[in-house]
Amino acid sequence: MAIITRTNAQTWTPDNANGTYTNPLFYDEFSDPDIIRVGTDFYLAGTTMHAFPGLVVLHSKDLVNWEFSSYCFDKLNMGDDFKLENGKEAYGQGIWAPCIRYHNGTFYIFSNINKHGLQVFISSNPKGPWIRKSIDAEIYDLSVLFDDDGKVYAVHKYDEVKMVELKPDFSGIVEGTEKVIIPKGNAMGEGHHIYKIKGKYYIISANYSPSGRMQCARADNPYGPYETVVISTDETMGTERGAVVQNVSLGTKVPAPGFKFRISKPGVNEMGAVSMHQGGVVDLPNGDWWGFSMMDVLSVGRTTFLSPVTWQDGWPYFGLPGNLGRSPRTWLKPNVGVEIKPTATYIRSDDFSGARLQNIWQWNHEPVDAKWKLDTKKGRLLLNTLPAADFLWAKNTLTQRVVGPQSYATVQMDANALKQGDYAGLAVLNMPYAALGIIRKADGYFLRFYDQYSDKTTEQKLASPKISLRMNGDYEKDMAQFSYSTDGNNFISIGDSIRLPYQLKTFQGSRYALFAYNTDAKEGGYAAFDDFTVTEPFADRSQNIPAGKIITLTNLATGNQLWANPHGMLHTAWRGTKEENGPGTQFRVHDRGKGRVVLEALNGTGFLTVVGLGLTADVRLLKDESEGSLFQWQDMLHNQCMLLSLKTNRYVGLVPETRTPYAANFAGTRPDRKDGTVFSWKVVEMK
Repeated sequence: MAIITRTNAQTWTPDNANGTYTNPLFYDEFSDPDIIRVGTDFYLAGTTMHAFPGLVVLHSKDLVNWEFSSYCFDKLNMGDDFKLENGKEAYGQGIWAPCIRYHNGTFYIFSNINKHGLQVFISSNPKGPWIRKSIDAEIYDLSVLFDDDGKVYAVHKYDEVKMVELKPDFSGIVEGTEKVIIPKGNAMGEGHHIYKIKGKYYIISANYSPSGRMQCARADNPYGPYETVVISTDETMGTERGAVVQNVSLGTKVPAPGFKFRISKPGVNEMGAVSMHQGGVVDLPNGDWWGFSMMDVLSVGRTTFLSPVTWQDGWPYFGLPGNLGRSPRTWLKPNVGVEIKPTATYIRSDDFSGARLQNIWQWNHEPVDAKWKLDTKKGRLLLNTLPAADFLWAKNTLTQRVVGPQSYATVQMDANALKQGDYAGLAVLNMPYAALGIIRKADGYFLRFYDQYSDKTTEQKLASPKISLRMNGDYEKDMAQFSYSTDGNNFISIGDSIRLPYQLKTFQGSRYALFAYNTDAKEGGYAAFDDFTVTEPFADRSQNIPAGKIITLTNLATGNQLWANPHGMLHTAWRGTKEENGPGTQFRVHDRGKGRVVLEALNGTGFLTVVGLGLTADVRLLKDESEGSLFQWQDMLHNQCMLLSLKTNRYVGLVPETRTPYAANFAGTRPDRKDGTVFSWKVVEMK
């Protein structure tokens, strides 16, 4: 586990090194999270589907900084579909929505593998090894409860929630125990998480239709009756829905070259499944509670977010008092009584000089072990070519998740050992995919770029089989650009920008992929890869709070600056007026620790202070700083922020069409960030 500081961060970590964290916990895909606490340790398991090794387990001491513990298996050995053999594939299948539990000194992870039934992975140590046991049942998206009386319950199904009792030896279901515990029509979803808290039974479920939200059910008896409420809704943290492939999904064939993809981009404020859903709650040793969930984050895929939980009327609402159901993007780290330094879960770059691959790597389907190796003497990854009709059917494709919001991957490749018909290089694993590499023909080595969406191929002859390949992704725009270099320094773009829509066939976000396969239906030579590096421009966020600086704040919705009106309230400096860019639009940012700031207007009107209920015109300018002057700075990246009042636990904003003064009673922002609550900030250079 790499310990980092914010000023030398090379990869995204949520820890801001000031007592706060900023969501998401991971800016690469980590879907269907489930978290448990064992003593002072937290463990997290998530979906890995058709990627191997699979079923990842992470460990944390503070719910913010996570380290890799183990994968539960290297292979499943369940047939041709997981091996890309005989025309079969397992895209989007495999491990779905695992449930991790700890009982009597043993860790259990339950997951249904589509077409292969319910499995449980068992170990006394979260670092493994894990033993897999098949359970005679087909139960997907389940959650398990070890009850106080020794019974083991599992809940499952969408809308109509069912409960069964599992046999103590996990050989199957206790006959006659399956019952409907929550009838249809109670707004329940799927991906359940069941808990027993202070004698009551709670089931938290995810719903995606018509928009992502989290529903909670509560009962005095495991079989009900249950009452239900929504505990989290509409929280996108200013994230729009990404482009979606309409004609590729689970159950459809793998799209071949020439397939016509239908891609649509939803309306900017259509939430769909973006907003927080599928997760649960976990308690700290001190009795505090925290919530975890996932959001759809464009081409990155679905990833994990952390929320404070407020109990009210016996319900675990995500959010803060006075603003239940909505979660802050930046908040104080959980109070676990120990200080944990910012840590990176994975090392993403790999020079292939180690005895094993970095833990971030996963194979697309099960690998053929005899057809790849690490050349530790030269520090290279060698991928032998095996016959494949297309990249999506190529065996031994090594992948890792792209990391947002922007990043680029670069790899060196020596294609000297390729044989005729061999094609190897760097690709983005998605549907549609794109690939850039070298293909060897009878008359030499050729650079080949193929974009499946446009179905266009670009080729040019090379003087040398050695090359550097790069993919530069902007995962907030669902776009990427490939380039190459023959000298390792000067990169030349090739082809048009490629689209990175989300689709429900792989059911994953985009992935960097190293590939090598033969296009002539035979085994060939091998490609040698070296120095795979991932560069993240947004990894270092140490300057994202302009503490000690003088700034202007411009409302993204109106394009107007915030103005400290001498009448004593925060208002708008209209464009073209004398107030614009004047001292009343300039604020000194005072650091009050733990990501909290106080804003002082330079026109002498005082400190920005929330009074009363934070209603319109309750954001005042007062001469003396007070508790109402404290704001939790919400880092929205790109020099954008929100101001969370610590008096109201709501955001400063205005309704753009009204031309009214500012209030501090907004629950949050919407996907396009143009509802009057998000500001761009700019440092004023004083002369």
